[in-house]
Amino acid sequence: MEQVVVVTGAASGIGAAVARHFGRLGARVVVADIDEAGGAAVAEEAGGLFVRTDTTREEDNLALIEAAVAAYGGLDFVHLNAGIGDGGGFGQDDYDAERQHRVLAVNLHGVMFGLHAALPVLAAHGGGSLVVTSSMAGVGMAPFDPVYAATKYGVIGLVRSLAPTWQEKGVRINAICPGFVRTPILPPEAIDYIVGEGFALAEPAEIAASVAEIAASEEAGRAYVLQAGSAPEPVAFPRLDLVRTDT
Repeated sequence: MEQVVVVTGAASGIGAAVARHFGRLGARVVVADIDEAGGAAVAEEAGGLFVRTDTTREEDNLALIEAAVAAYGGLDFVHLNAGIGDGGGFGQDDYDAERQHRVLAVNLHGVMFGLHAALPVLAAHGGGSLVVTSSMAGVGMAPFDPVYAATKYGVIGLVRSLAPTWQEKGVRINAICPGFVRTPILPPEAIDYIVGEGFALAEPAEIAASVAEIAASEEAGRAYVLQAGSAPEPVAFPRLDLVRTDT
């Protein structure tokens, strides 16, 4: 039976590559984005459906999942990929509360809304897989964009905290932490600098193949670092056991 796949932020970059990848595999793909022209074009390439979605609106997330089920009769895999950068810093010249709020709304609240909309439906349709796009900034640091890094740490906390409960219901939740990827989130001058400094730059199609591999695995609650030319590498988080003392 054909998989039903939903991808947010799928008009370009990693999301578009994931949509195309699953389309080539014969899945029924639902492309979600606020970019109507780009999203519709990717949906056509993937042989699927475009649903305009502002992930910062809870009602849009609910409508997206409802549209996927109405069109294709089920739900098997959801990739919550929509994200933006440039939350600014904390100096006098780069502090912008409105810009910070926008990054938080897309990267963190949007993921929360997506999880709330998708998880019960995945469970109700026999289980499945959900992958959230974090970043290497979510397990390291990003001095150039600390607000972005904070949101990417946040989604990993969500994934790890939700995974055990939903795994019991048949839904596997994982995160990906891409390194440098040739996507619109990186301006041309940044790409030139990265390449000039000798850092590896992955193509979106390579990340998409890793996403499909993770989605098909039985793992849950993991965060995988994805870098050019390398297999997905799970992050080794410290084991934190509660300490009990007898009194």
